[in-house]
Amino acid sequence: MTVPVLTSPDQPRTTPLRVLICDEMNPGDLHHEGFEIDYAGNLPREETLRRLSGYDALITRSRTKVDRELLEAAGDRLRVIGRGGVGVDNIDLEACSRRGILVLNAPESNNVSAAELAIMHLLAAARGLTRSDRKTRAGEWDRKFLGVELKDKTLGIVGLGRIGSIVADRAQGLRLKVVAFDPYVPENKFERLGVERATSLDELLGRVDFLTVHTPLTEETQGMIGARELARLKPGAIVVNAARGGIVEEAALVEALSAGHLFGAGVDVFVEEPPTPDHIFLNAPNLGITAHLGANTYEAQERVGAEIVGRVLAALHGDVSKGAVNAPALDAKTLEALGGYLDLGEKLGRILAQLLPGAHDLEVTFRGEFPADPAPVVTAALVGYLSGSTDERPNMINARALAKERGLNLAVREVQDSPDYQTEVIVKVTSGAEGEKQRTRTVGGTVFGRSPRLTRLRDYRVELAPEGFILIASNQDRPGAVAKLSNLLGTWGINIAGMALGRAQKGGQALFTLTLDDNLTPEQLQAIRDLDVIDSAFLVRV
Repeated sequence: MTVPVLTSPDQPRTTPLRVLICDEMNPGDLHHEGFEIDYAGNLPREETLRRLSGYDALITRSRTKVDRELLEAAGDRLRVIGRGGVGVDNIDLEACSRRGILVLNAPESNNVSAAELAIMHLLAAARGLTRSDRKTRAGEWDRKFLGVELKDKTLGIVGLGRIGSIVADRAQGLRLKVVAFDPYVPENKFERLGVERATSLDELLGRVDFLTVHTPLTEETQGMIGARELARLKPGAIVVNAARGGIVEEAALVEALSAGHLFGAGVDVFVEEPPTPDHIFLNAPNLGITAHLGANTYEAQERVGAEIVGRVLAALHGDVSKGAVNAPALDAKTLEALGGYLDLGEKLGRILAQLLPGAHDLEVTFRGEFPADPAPVVTAALVGYLSGSTDERPNMINARALAKERGLNLAVREVQDSPDYQTEVIVKVTSGAEGEKQRTRTVGGTVFGRSPRLTRLRDYRVELAPEGFILIASNQDRPGAVAKLSNLLGTWGINIAGMALGRAQKGGQALFTLTLDDNLTPEQLQAIRDLDVIDSAFLVRV
């Protein structure tokens, strides 16, 4: 799709561009030359449906549901929708994209407020604030409760993105030692923040006195802190979840509190909001709860209102460099020429994100003659590599900015010859602190017609469609490895949909890939690694 641009600053209009703000916020100055901005906070849905066809842009918070009914009522004039804040759960992105409507958000505005709320929950849990408040209001003057100090303790942070980084800074001001786990963040960011890196979640959990999570909710992070993980924490630990409901399993958290394993906890988010009157959190011991207030400060509301208005106005003039959620900055001709390569680039990036997350360098090599300037394929590779590792949804507009923010260096090479294929895209990522051994992973691919094909894994030639679950295994080039692995998969009822083999030389190290119909559990993957014919095994989902 093309970016919706109504005009540019150099193309004056005889009529102003009209913007409707239908949810309550502090939008700042509403007087901008060339624009007519109508603020109608908490506008009834029926009134929004009636009025929307007369506007070029709509700005909402979470209250207004931007669904097909609303988009149809908007007609053909609406071109931009701005969502004040981070989430876009109330917006049908697919329907907006099909209608050529650009969706923007303003995720940075709430960062400080969200981080400070997490620190508040940590302090409140450490001193039994909610417990003492409840007892005192009930007429019980209980001074026997002993809290814990934060000074010289260790705070574990899961997710060192924007909010997690602010939490780390504030925690260090409270004299806490900070350790973090985030496989998607390069080493130089840990060094810059003065935060120790945990190599695994298990390592982090076993070391910390307090735990706070600041990661987006994805398939990978859903339920990542469950009963097993909570049991690994030290007795008397404190857990805070001010990120997304479901990252910390609700029932497991209540059980750990009730059993006395945890000293306390603080929660700002629920799986279902608002919670039902019988929700298990409401009667849990030593648990402080707030009503998803992370963004609710005067300062954050002022920032988010003014910021989303500014981004919407800029987008209406063609500047979509900030906050774009759904639209690639490509024209239809480029999309037609590079469509298969864009898909390939994103899949190569997604594979590498699972093989070597947290890289500090990403290099893309183009071999052969491409049907158009392949530069957008670099951005597509970044989209794939960053997917699932950042609070913002990476896309063709914001991926380079997100990569820069993550400390991911980018390099591009072009080579005229392509000895094996007419064209080939090779993506390599590198990680490892300066002075340490560098780790690299390389994948490559080409396009047949419009269908991507994987052609290279490390130094091995393969050829398979990058789809579904791909098991990548290395072994010594001797008979029997594939048969043993196939038999093991058969005992689990897992079907092999495709296979590709590669080797550097006869009798040396070899590599083979199996495309599976189903996912593998961590225990099944470990059983594969334990086979005497397998040197290493990884599973990626494309």
